[in-house]
Amino acid sequence: MAYTFQVTIDSTDPHPLADWWAEALGWEVEPSDEQFIRGVIAAGHATEEDTTTHRGTLVWKVGAAIRHPAGPEHAPRVLFQLVPEPKTVKNRVHLDVRIGEDDPKSVVERLLAMGATHLHEGNQGPFRWTTLADPEGNELCITY
Repeated sequence: MAYTFQVTIDSTDPHPLADWWAEALGWEVEPSDEQFIRGVIAAGHATEEDTTTHRGTLVWKVGAAIRHPAGPEHAPRVLFQLVPEPKTVKNRVHLDVRIGEDDPKSVVERLLAMGATHLHEGNQGPFRWTTLADPEGNELCITY
């Protein structure tokens, strides 16, 4: 049996980080269903403390997700999950962002302008990449 999966990234502030990654990848933040959230609270399965407001919309406090605009068959969903502590060590898993024919320098400059941090350049044979960190310090590679 083959399984599907989502990628989950710990975050101290998941909604802004989901916004950052959605813009970085050209993906979409999954919309919040306020009516559903209010129904879950009304049924006693959650409380108002389980929610917050982000960009004027009621959302679950514990996380936010992004998805590929063409649908789940193109890439796994990415969930940004609330954790109490900031990142302190190097990631053991990170995303390699394949940019196709886009200009690597332009992509890196755009992400740096959005708040990424440059970590280093790498190569192996014909493969090249730039390693960055997102605004919370999670590593990613721009691969070309």
